Amino acid sequence: MPYLGSAIQFAAKKIDRRILQLGAEPIVEIGLGDDQHPSGYEGALDPWLLSLWKSLNQANPSLLPRISDIINPNLNNLGDAKIDVIYYSSDDAPQDSIVSDSKKLIERARSISPALKFHKDGEPQYMLKMVTNQRLTNEGSDRDVRHFELEDPSSAISYQVGDALEILPSQNPSAVNAFIERCNLDPDCYITIRAKGGDQGSKGSTVNGLTDRIKLKTFVALAMDVASASPRRYFFEVMSYFATAEHEKERLQYFASPEGRDDLYQYNQKESRTVLEVLEEFPSVRMPFEWLVQLTPPLKKRAFSISSSPLTHQNRIHLTVSIVSWLTPFKRTRHGLCSTWLAGLSPNEEILIPCWIHKGSLPPPHPSVPLVLIGPGTGCAPFRAFIEERAAQSVTELTAHVLFFFGCRNEDSDFLYKDFWLNHAQDKGVLSLKEGGGFFVAFSRDQPQKVYVQHKIKEQSERVWNMLCSGAAVYVAGSSTKMPADVTAALEEVVREKGGEAASGWLRKLERAGKFNIETW
Repeated sequence: MPYLGSAIQFAAKKIDRRILQLGAEPIVEIGLGDDQHPSGYEGALDPWLLSLWKSLNQANPSLLPRISDIINPNLNNLGDAKIDVIYYSSDDAPQDSIVSDSKKLIERARSISPALKFHKDGEPQYMLKMVTNQRLTNEGSDRDVRHFELEDPSSAISYQVGDALEILPSQNPSAVNAFIERCNLDPDCYITIRAKGGDQGSKGSTVNGLTDRIKLKTFVALAMDVASASPRRYFFEVMSYFATAEHEKERLQYFASPEGRDDLYQYNQKESRTVLEVLEEFPSVRMPFEWLVQLTPPLKKRAFSISSSPLTHQNRIHLTVSIVSWLTPFKRTRHGLCSTWLAGLSPNEEILIPCWIHKGSLPPPHPSVPLVLIGPGTGCAPFRAFIEERAAQSVTELTAHVLFFFGCRNEDSDFLYKDFWLNHAQDKGVLSLKEGGGFFVAFSRDQPQKVYVQHKIKEQSERVWNMLCSGAAVYVAGSSTKMPADVTAALEEVVREKGGEAASGWLRKLERAGKFNIETW
């Protein structure tokens, strides 16, 4: 199959080579997709799929008896949706189907969603309150980075440094109402969802012995992303069957065709159009709710690195979040759903945030292990937790030193947690030079020549090498663009320069030993 992204492509090529070595014969050439392609990932996927179907048909026609329908789809024959929606009036809904507990309501809505049936979220582990919402960047900065503190006032929260907090964001109620009105739905009726043939739409569709009925409006709000995610191409194809205006039908059929792929990508993905926006732009379309449930992207949880230590904050979790917004090619301002929602919450507001603790990809280090941490921008979040934890551990036990490389654009505008780092870099602090650690910052835009964390790593090559020789673990976190590769290259250069030929493969050995960990987003 086509693989997206350089890291996945590397794995695909490796698997492909190994399978060939074992004597397998390829049906078609390996497909290597690219989500940065002008037509999106489908630019490589469509022709690859077509070659696959043709090759399979040539090899064994009985495998695909309807191959002509695949190669030349009949746009006059849609078939049925894969699920049934059963409706109940609010008067018919039994008392036990009315759930007031927020956790159980979330679990019920998401457990009956066919798009979420493999996620197995369960009910939220915690319903937390926003108690601190502080902007870290200057008001004049074009970046809005916030420090959030979420609290469970009644009990401690069980987590470790390196963990992530998954949050289910709330959709704008006006957008949910607009979707329901556009689709001519009854917001107060109760529904249940089952697979065709009478089976449950998903496992676990009963909640604590209660039936799986839920109010339609609640289901849309908690399980269907109607106002931030873009629909897939098949959504446009299905819409074409329910368009009564001929010009809309023709445009939708064109978008769904191979010839219209590039224009659809520009119209839909590049403009980040939402399901609601697309439906509003084709007003003659009256798509049944069954199809909407099946094809609307699910409302997904968002994960954020935790930036606090449970040793210091037992019933609180700190997050360092960049508030996402961008301009589309047609200069439409788009906003990230979850970060924008969080930024709009006032401290101690009576709104509960559904949360799950998720095991992160940065394992908690032992107090005796020296650390080399590299976290530019919001990549500093997990390392704020690491340093906070090591400071707390140092009160009662011997701890190893920490070397931290941070990066930002300007010292005056986006030096996140400046006082925190400088405080721990003072005498006896875990980042103190006197204690064998260190704190080094790259301000990329404060001088004519751009300076990044990889440059600081090279400047401090002696310290980095000494840390590696003393058994240090290396952790990298931040943007998944160029930074991880540039940092890895800088570390390799330090190892080559200081260790010579004997140090070849040093980073690979560290990785195998669990001492070279990267978390990117």
